[in-house]
Amino acid sequence: MREFKGLDFYEMDGLFSEEEVMVRDTVRSFVTEKLLPLLPECWEKGTFPKTLIRDIGEMGLMGANLTGYGCAGMNNVAYGLAMQELERGDSGVRSFCSVQGALVMYPIHTFGNEEQKQRYLPRLAEAEIIGCFGLTEPDFGSNPGGMKTRAVRKGNRWILNGTKMWITNGSSADVAVVWAKVDDVVHGFLVERGMKGFRAQEVRGKLSLRVSDTSELILEDCEVPEENHLPGTDGIKSAFMCLNAARYGIAWGAIGAAMACYDEALSYARNRVQFTKPIAGYQLVQAKLVQMLTEITKAQLLCLQLGRLKDQGKASHVQVSMAKRNNVWEALKIARMARDILGGNGIINEYQSMRHMCNLETVYTYEGTHDIHTLIIGEHITGLPAYY
Repeated sequence: MREFKGLDFYEMDGLFSEEEVMVRDTVRSFVTEKLLPLLPECWEKGTFPKTLIRDIGEMGLMGANLTGYGCAGMNNVAYGLAMQELERGDSGVRSFCSVQGALVMYPIHTFGNEEQKQRYLPRLAEAEIIGCFGLTEPDFGSNPGGMKTRAVRKGNRWILNGTKMWITNGSSADVAVVWAKVDDVVHGFLVERGMKGFRAQEVRGKLSLRVSDTSELILEDCEVPEENHLPGTDGIKSAFMCLNAARYGIAWGAIGAAMACYDEALSYARNRVQFTKPIAGYQLVQAKLVQMLTEITKAQLLCLQLGRLKDQGKASHVQVSMAKRNNVWEALKIARMARDILGGNGIINEYQSMRHMCNLETVYTYEGTHDIHTLIIGEHITGLPAYY
């Protein structure tokens, strides 16, 4: 596998600490040496590279920017660089890690009691157990507040009924953070594999995120003990806090996918000879490469400042929305341009760009669609909501 040296047109390496560079380079080597060789077969078969789960846990990437309970306690820039490198491999692998950390460990860390933290977080951090996040429903994606899933107290237990859809890690999860309405207020619950009335069903026929475990969660009179109710949850805003944590990692991850496509397209263009010279010597190809380089550099600067603000406790959800919206959209365009430069070769799995392109179609949609993030920013700058 060809060594990946990264892309640093604005000499940003000098803005990172030694620890941040070390984290990035460690994950970069892991992706190049261990993950990338497995991806063509995994993509073709639609399977996750499960043999690498413990490696990911041992690198401290599960809940990496959380503290205590076996978590690595990285700052948010180091965490972002790790997500960047994982998605340079595949969006599905970064999604696996993002869900475990931002959507499972974060809510337990933030809204759970001490007993719940001690029971789940160390095992999740080591990847001994896997988690998933159950918010989206078949009829409610961009409007999660309209969810139909309900929880009713019955003695010292809760009875949950409902269906969740498009759940990453769903079929492999040992514990699911499930959001349900108690009367009209959204609460979080920790639903474990094997609990009565709970089952997961894998989604088949995906043309995107093929190496990711995507499932439907079905709760039919599911019995959840009181000790599995997250006591600190406070309505739908608690779920939105989790989504915001995940979106931050996605903004960095999209840079990794874009870098992989640019690197592949540049290498191919330098070596592919047509007519009298390598296609990198033609104006139209150079224009595409320049556009890719420019947008990746802008995305890097956007994420670095966002990470610094987040470490200072100053980052707003609107700033996260801007980074997620911009970086995924530009990464998707970059993947399409790279596939174009690769020509017919771009459609076979010997090359990465079309795999990234297909994956980014999903990343463009999940954790808030491009249009929803547009409206989040629009409301912030005008003071007028335009969702309905």
